[in-house]
Amino acid sequence: MFNSSFDAVVPMLCVTLAALAAMGAEAFRARDEKMPIGGLGIIGLVGAGVACALLWNRNTSSFGVIVADNFGLFVTMVLVIVGILTIMFSSQVLEVDNLPRGEYYALLLFGIAGMMMMATANDLLVVFISLEILSLAVYVLTGIRRDDPRSTEAAFKYFLLGAFSSAFFLYGIAFTYGLTGSTRLDRIGAFLAAQSMSDNPLILVALGLLLVGFAFKISAVPFHMWTPDAYEGAPAIVTGFMSTGVKAAAFAAFARVFLSAFEPFSQQWVPVIWVLAAATMILGTVVGVAQSNLKRMLAYSSIAHGGYLLVGLVAANQIGKAAILFYLLAYAITNLAAFGVIAMLASSNDENEELRDYKGLWHTHPALAAMMTVCLLSLGGLPPTVGFVGKWYIFSAAVSSGYYGLAVIGMLTSVVSVFFYLRVVVMMYMSEREGPEPVRPRIARMGMVALTLSVILIFYLGILPTRVLDYAAESIATIF
Repeated sequence: MFNSSFDAVVPMLCVTLAALAAMGAEAFRARDEKMPIGGLGIIGLVGAGVACALLWNRNTSSFGVIVADNFGLFVTMVLVIVGILTIMFSSQVLEVDNLPRGEYYALLLFGIAGMMMMATANDLLVVFISLEILSLAVYVLTGIRRDDPRSTEAAFKYFLLGAFSSAFFLYGIAFTYGLTGSTRLDRIGAFLAAQSMSDNPLILVALGLLLVGFAFKISAVPFHMWTPDAYEGAPAIVTGFMSTGVKAAAFAAFARVFLSAFEPFSQQWVPVIWVLAAATMILGTVVGVAQSNLKRMLAYSSIAHGGYLLVGLVAANQIGKAAILFYLLAYAITNLAAFGVIAMLASSNDENEELRDYKGLWHTHPALAAMMTVCLLSLGGLPPTVGFVGKWYIFSAAVSSGYYGLAVIGMLTSVVSVFFYLRVVVMMYMSEREGPEPVRPRIARMGMVALTLSVILIFYLGILPTRVLDYAAESIATIF
């Protein structure tokens, strides 16, 4: 079946066709007709997942710039899971906020297609193009509630700072091309390997500019300033999608560029990322403690988790490389499920996103309270959840490579973060509401199914992680 030059683009082609089908369905849908447009997206994502399974271990490429190696396919599978869960959580959100279904699903799927392209790109220009594809879709999704001033403000801030970071990234590509004569990562890596003893300052300039561009997308300190406002203003499920899908795609490209093409100059960029990782973990944790809005708290939590991923990038040993991919999967499932709970509890009049809104949730929605507890414990890194295994391997990699200080900072910030996660649990189980119960919508069955699947995966990967870790180690080895 797969024997042509189009093999590597089949997964993203499935998602793109589903996005076009969603647009067409919206165009021909009657005003009050309820059409299962989300189902078209799930079909496209399942097709992409099947294509990834058939392409596994084939190491095919398309047009010389898209590479379907196991690394890219693993990240693509993570994005497939993110996409399916997001669509399942979205049905209730679209109903409550009265959002345009076709437009929403099309933007979501085009964004995922851009993320898949970014994860499999073998050329800096293609990385940039895919970055813009996913960014434009997410900008619009952030402000899709056009009548909400907070949503509009969040989209505007995200757009301005996103354009600013794209300029840095594009200048980094320009400098890299000027130095190496190519934007292909394999050719850049071969050239820099021959120049590894060179003291050309322009190489460091190119490295710095590319690093700034990636740091914006992964919300690394001090390039994190857009994150809390964008996360708070967007619909909760869009926030979950941003914090997981965009981060997974950006880290995939980050790892491919720096661990492959720029690996000969690792002695120059590793100390910089060490500082970024430490600052990101500390700021994300310390500022997160002071938040009273759950979405802003999870935004700073997302920043801190980006710091943990940077620890794996700094360690870059066999354990650390596999831990990056495993942690991306663990974080994606857990964080998306947490935002899914927030989305399901929101009503048309009140988003119910303040910590006080979760007082006594155990008495009114015991199932949601229990599942939210599992998600928060996983984000805090407590056993037997997948978050514990992910952090264990990340910190083990840092210790194995001799980065004891970074491992200590990571463990201390992880302990502190447990405080603000458990604060929500205390609110749900041990606090009584003062005043009337907030208006909550009827919980959609599809959302509960997605949440149940997420919790099952959190426990399964936390108890039996070996097989997925082996796949992760096998996957990331293909980019070297």
